[in-house]
Amino acid sequence: MAIRLYLETSTTNCSVCLANDEEILYFKEENNKNYSHSEKLHVFIKEAYEIAQIKPEDVSAVVVGKGPGSYTGLRIGVSTAKGLCFASDIDLMAIESLAILARSIKIQGETIIPLLDARRMEVYAAVFNDNYTQIRETKAEIISETSFEDYLSKGKVHFVGNGAEKCKGVITHENAVFYDEIYFPSTQHMIPIALDKHKKNDIEDVAYFEPYYLKDFVVTKPKKKNPVSKK
Repeated sequence: MAIRLYLETSTTNCSVCLANDEEILYFKEENNKNYSHSEKLHVFIKEAYEIAQIKPEDVSAVVVGKGPGSYTGLRIGVSTAKGLCFASDIDLMAIESLAILARSIKIQGETIIPLLDARRMEVYAAVFNDNYTQIRETKAEIISETSFEDYLSKGKVHFVGNGAEKCKGVITHENAVFYDEIYFPSTQHMIPIALDKHKKNDIEDVAYFEPYYLKDFVVTKPKKKNPVSKK
């Protein structure tokens, strides 16, 4: 038995879970479009320890959603995870956020495509089968009416995530199934993936681990205001 702390902050959803293997000891998440991770994440972690009545040294690993997703959210989540691992000398595990999102539904014999909003008509997308095995690499792609046509032509495709909402009016194939109530990766769906990683001893190098941004971070300069003419 091993206690692990789970953090997912790749979107506007700040999600924290504490579990003893499969047994959830604490779970809380809050979605705030203004990204309240810097305010909420440490509060949730402290609350998790208090409610479960454990100490930080009782935790064997921190498991973090590594992206892709929001630059701001990922930086906060990963830096927090690394800090906790350094402080307690424990393992760090990382899981792709789209793999977490795929676990939010259960299907048989069909395809899951988790989508996260990447601004404008672009999304972060990956493709999984019904066993949650990734069958196409993760991409940042612009959505059109022919997107994912290869999969849609073969059977039902289940679209989940906040990126699916923008696809709804564009992808009109009869095999497209959209889930309006599932928007964000959640820590409660990270547990089975982490248990599998534990069996494989799949851990990260805490010193060198970085979020999976997928796209380069571009800083946009504010527009210069026109000088006010003086009379």
